[in-house]
Amino acid sequence: MCKSCGCHGSNLEKQVLQVEGMSCGHCKNAVEKAVRGLPGVMAAEVDLAASTLAVEFDAAKSSLATVKQAVDEAGYRVI
Repeated sequence: MCKSCGCHGSNLEKQVLQVEGMSCGHCKNAVEKAVRGLPGVMAAEVDLAASTLAVEFDAAKSSLATVKQAVDEAGYRVI
């Protein structure tokens, strides 16, 4: 949600995805950058120890399928 106006509140989705293939800081940065570049993504945070990606996005602008595709295109795989 926008901190200033709250304009995305009604379509906000939060998901935690298991991602295969991440092992270092470069992997973390590559996945976060790929997902943060999508329309409507407000947050993307990788936890390397857990091999997860926590993502918040406006469902009117992006979808879970789009997030998964961005991860795949970055060279990793959502499982």
